[in-house]
Amino acid sequence: MTERLNSNGMTIAPGVVDTIIAIAVEEVDGVASLGQNGGSSLRSAMFGKQMHSGIETQILEDGKLNITLHLDVKYGYVLPDLAAKVRQSVSDALSMQVGAEAANIDIYVDGISFDQQ
Repeated sequence: MTERLNSNGMTIAPGVVDTIIAIAVEEVDGVASLGQNGGSSLRSAMFGKQMHSGIETQILEDGKLNITLHLDVKYGYVLPDLAAKVRQSVSDALSMQVGAEAANIDIYVDGISFDQQ
């Protein structure tokens, strides 16, 4: 996230929204981890900022967020159901913690994790 989010009279620094999103995603049963989005390490090097791997956010003109998530998921979960749970978790966390609303939450499943017992 490269811009500051203004919400309910607060200015939220870059990265705070990404952290909220990361925690909300990782709390969903069936998500193994946030995956790697293609340009995160390149952007980190270029802009000198800590980027949350697997999360891209963009603030729209109306103040809503476009969110793209790259996930590794656990084997055995129904992917459309898991994606719906992730969207709901992220939407709820943003609404409750910073009063922000997501316009879109796009989810890419980059990998499947097989638990080894």
